[in-house]
Amino acid sequence: MKFTQLPNLTPRDHSALRQTLDSLVATGVVPAAAAALDSGRQATGSALLKSVMAEVAAFSSTGNPDIVPGLGEHIEAHLGELRRLFAGGEIGDFDFLKKHARRRAEQKFPLEASLHAYRCAHKILALWLRDAAIQSGPPSVETAVSAVADFAIEYTNAVSTIVAVAYITHTRAIADAESDRRSELMNVLLSGPDESDSRAQRLLKRAGYLEQRHTYCIAVAQSTNPIEMELPERAERISNALSAAISGSSIRILSGIRNNVVIAVLSDVRRQSGWTAPQKLLADRLLPLLLTLGPAVIVGTSNDHPATAFLPKAMQEASIALDFASVSTRVVQFSSLPIRSLILHRGSDHVRSAAPSWVTLLIDADAKAKGSLFKTLRALADADLNIQQAGRQLGVHPNTVYTRILRVKELTGLDGQRFHDLVELLLAADCWRT
Repeated sequence: MKFTQLPNLTPRDHSALRQTLDSLVATGVVPAAAAALDSGRQATGSALLKSVMAEVAAFSSTGNPDIVPGLGEHIEAHLGELRRLFAGGEIGDFDFLKKHARRRAEQKFPLEASLHAYRCAHKILALWLRDAAIQSGPPSVETAVSAVADFAIEYTNAVSTIVAVAYITHTRAIADAESDRRSELMNVLLSGPDESDSRAQRLLKRAGYLEQRHTYCIAVAQSTNPIEMELPERAERISNALSAAISGSSIRILSGIRNNVVIAVLSDVRRQSGWTAPQKLLADRLLPLLLTLGPAVIVGTSNDHPATAFLPKAMQEASIALDFASVSTRVVQFSSLPIRSLILHRGSDHVRSAAPSWVTLLIDADAKAKGSLFKTLRALADADLNIQQAGRQLGVHPNTVYTRILRVKELTGLDGQRFHDLVELLLAADCWRT
């Protein structure tokens, strides 16, 4: 939610309100009308409460038991402030407004409802002030009534602006504090909780991450176009979409953006007690939910882990799974990755840095043969070393398969018809392909 930037008002900024108050002094309404205000104060307060409750649905439908009593107290504070101003008091800093706005922000009560309440109250307050002004016996009733009308308008404008500024400022402060807390919590979880760090342990305990019988999983998400993740708004949209996808389930999510990817720590109760059966794996329950993110997002998920101490390992697993995600396979579980793929992912760089001398010869020869040597080796593996079947898969005569196998043996010294040699050749081919 975006807010309009509003000025930070101070008492000396209320020039328009001060001018209307000076006009009331000039007409004799202030301070003469102060006593007359007392006679209608109780009835006005009741009318204001009734009007707001009837016209602003947020007050009548709220489930927070403090909202309506707070509204009554706020009305009384307004009536007291107006009584003080009409008795000749100076315009103050409206602390009661700022405290009320901060309380409403903490309660997450909509600002629009509070501002609507001030608009509803304007007419009733204006009538109360007008009647008191007339009862004070000013020299010119018409002038006094006009001055009161101007004052009521400026007072409503001033209090609405003050409340809006205080509400927005406090909301931003709350959001910043919550963001800092979530960021710190995420850092503690991903770095691995240090049991000797009492502050980190307190943070985890307050957040409920030290509960028993919980299971944990990490999901790492990004756009199918990694460059888009450099745009903060794009990364934030993916984070929000991830939270929305999980929101309808019992799964708890803590998400953040790190190194241009969205990271989510997900957790849920593994089993209700030692006597109940464990639930389905969290990673498996996440899969259909994550598939709702759409074709522009790819995700990698870790295995399930029994405690927060395993989250650094889970983060590594999810990152590896993300490397295998693509437009065709948008959500990849670490548990679904073949051992061969994991070996190649972790070891291909090391193999390439210490390659045997025959690798370069084989790669060059395969390139000259338009890839037929490696295709033949893979077909031979798929055919369980059956030359005839490999030839049928390739659409060539078995003698051609023999010829290519001999060519590979000349270059490498390895026989493609022997299982261990064939595995060595195929691993080398895959290492240089990744």
